[in-house]
Amino acid sequence: MQKHIRLGYIDLSFHAASAALVQRTLERHGYLVEVITAPHEEMFRLYSEGQVEMLVSAWLPASHGAYLAACKKPSTSLGVLYNPFCIWGVPDYVPEDQVATIADLLRPDVAQRMSRRIQGINPGAGISRFSKAMVTQYELDAEGYFFAQGTEADCFNRYEQSYAEREWFVVPLWHPQYLHHAYKIRALDEPLGLLGGEDQATLIAASDVVQKMPKELIEDLISLQPGNAAVSELDFLIRHKKLSALEAADIWLSRQSAPAEA
Repeated sequence: MQKHIRLGYIDLSFHAASAALVQRTLERHGYLVEVITAPHEEMFRLYSEGQVEMLVSAWLPASHGAYLAACKKPSTSLGVLYNPFCIWGVPDYVPEDQVATIADLLRPDVAQRMSRRIQGINPGAGISRFSKAMVTQYELDAEGYFFAQGTEADCFNRYEQSYAEREWFVVPLWHPQYLHHAYKIRALDEPLGLLGGEDQATLIAASDVVQKMPKELIEDLISLQPGNAAVSELDFLIRHKKLSALEAADIWLSRQSAPAEA
């Protein structure tokens, strides 16, 4: 009898990328994988209620720690896929000697040129919560800066359109993410530490499900560590090359299994 598992991922393309790698790993071990996706808070609710048995992934401890802590079910960590961290960044044509830190956004010569709109994504994301706090705690709102919630498309399309127009603007972003594969984005120094530092993108699963897994599968899942650059590249293949997440994953996995050239 074929084993079945419900695999959930947060509804953003780079989460789809890493989830596809996990799905292929499960399939190699004979699992039939049902994939479920939802926004941040909804996905953790589905996981807590048992509608999802494995979650790709919980960013711990900062971004998603509170969501996981609210889950009542016993969970097991199956390794760290990559090490995400949030930034406020500017495109590379904005001079570093003028804009290097968050405080520089308040300098009169910079404020004169900089867009006041900090275009973000959905309110449940860690970067959204962090960014709202930054606008007030750095007193950027006094200069007219504001954080705008939106969709992935709102944030990412704004970056590419504004980049094409050479606009001075700030993007609230994270690593890994496909824009880093296509553009040089400089992170601004953030001395208050409001962006949460570096997390661990942890693959988690219900402990009772893990107990039934073969040892070889657990070992393969724990050793699956693509890292930030690989997930950014996969995300780029999905977003810009219009591949499916599984197609992108297959390209990356085939490259890992290819024999090294002499």
